Amino acid sequence: MIAPVVLPFANHLLAADDWARERLATFAGKTASLHLGGREFLRVVIDEHGLLQRDAAGMSPTVSIELPADAPARLLGDRAAVFAAATIAGSADLAQTLGQVFGNLRWDIEEDLSQLVGDIAARRGLQLAGHFARWHWQAASRLAGAVAEYLTEEAAEIANRRDVHGFCDEVDLLRDDLARIEKRLRRLEASRQGP
Repeated sequence: MIAPVVLPFANHLLAADDWARERLATFAGKTASLHLGGREFLRVVIDEHGLLQRDAAGMSPTVSIELPADAPARLLGDRAAVFAAATIAGSADLAQTLGQVFGNLRWDIEEDLSQLVGDIAARRGLQLAGHFARWHWQAASRLAGAVAEYLTEEAAEIANRRDVHGFCDEVDLLRDDLARIEKRLRRLEASRQGP
């Protein structure tokens, strides 16, 4: 399971930021439970130093945070969307503080890597990794665009936006025409039954 890796990593990030630990230390002794896709993923207690410890006592959590099942994928693209999709039960203050702290923590990967391989190698390695990641992202984006264009324009497997809007306009026009016809029919029936 990933949970044993998450806790030390979270504490590593917290150890680098005094402001984050100070905020969490005000909730010392409180527990938080993190659920992912309906299953409890991690349960922690905040210690007096503002670090997270595994909750061995099994106390009921002060706050429970339920993340959608696709949260790990969303974290790669839009962290704010993960927090916006979370369902919270319990202490709103603790949930808000956790959201602020973990929403603003940044991993200084270059600093950590420089301790292993040196400053220059860490800098160059991250630059190379950044170029490699951008190249893959751009290639994937171009491929997705080409597939979408093929499916909408060439193969006509998927309707394009212009055709969908045109169809919707035609449906609206047909609905309005039908409403007018129904109104006329009611008036005709009323005039036949009339005086």
